[in-house]
Amino acid sequence: MENVETMMGRGRDAIDMIVDTDSFQEGTVGAKTFDDPEFGPGAVVGTAKLDGQDVTLIVSDAMGFNEKFPVVYAGIIGMEEGYKMAQAVYASLAADADKPKEEKRPLVLIVDTPGNGPGKVEEIFGMNKATGAYQLALAEARLAGHPIVAMVIGRAISGAFLCHGLQASNILSLDSSFGTMIHVMPLTSISRIIKKDLETLEELSKGNPVFAAGPQFFYALGGVEEQIGKVEGMRPAIIEHIKQIRAAVAAGEDAKLGPWGRGALGAERNGRVVRPKVIDLMNQEFAAVAEKYAPSR
Repeated sequence: MENVETMMGRGRDAIDMIVDTDSFQEGTVGAKTFDDPEFGPGAVVGTAKLDGQDVTLIVSDAMGFNEKFPVVYAGIIGMEEGYKMAQAVYASLAADADKPKEEKRPLVLIVDTPGNGPGKVEEIFGMNKATGAYQLALAEARLAGHPIVAMVIGRAISGAFLCHGLQASNILSLDSSFGTMIHVMPLTSISRIIKKDLETLEELSKGNPVFAAGPQFFYALGGVEEQIGKVEGMRPAIIEHIKQIRAAVAAGEDAKLGPWGRGALGAERNGRVVRPKVIDLMNQEFAAVAEKYAPSR
């Protein structure tokens, strides 16, 4: 395996590093064929073998450019990309609809995206609906028993990561030595929104995982299950996490997967210590008035 300093912009290369040799069939998922090369070119979807089993691949391609929407480039997930990715998920659901949970095909998401397409045209046409549809599709697939593993190889930022990653059963990331970035939004944007000067936020970002961009900080928050230090470690880590997810589903421990499970993981790692206290307080306050608004029968 080659030595690399960064995997940013190399989503297609990552496919070959992860799946079984020469097994990727681009544009085919179950009974659905994606035969229009001009539709959502920033999203690569298809079927491959991973350790001998069928998997659906959904990849953000930072080298793709959507000529119809000029702001969709460098891995940005635009309206067409969102719908294309969602269609790949629903095609996976349909293909395995009659299979028991333990046989549902895994979905592997390769993540390298700086955000959503912020263009006026996309906003008018409903980019939020497209990315929301993709997020919903992944949540439905996870709850149906499909193991979903997101592999962050470069950038995982803002609303694009919300739809292309955060609904996964487990999230993995190459470590900070690859220049990997995971955060909600740039500090410059946070500064404008919360009216704090950039210098203050930069100081906070040095130790506060909420503001910092490195995967190690997101790991502390529970948002990343495992950091990977070598590109050759991606494949075995994904295979292992698929096994762990299947075991959790078989044991009826689905709540330990996905966003809810990562919240608990953040508390265990002392990165989200206030969250469980707030949840307990909310539960107590709800229990105190629940009989009034929803009386038991």
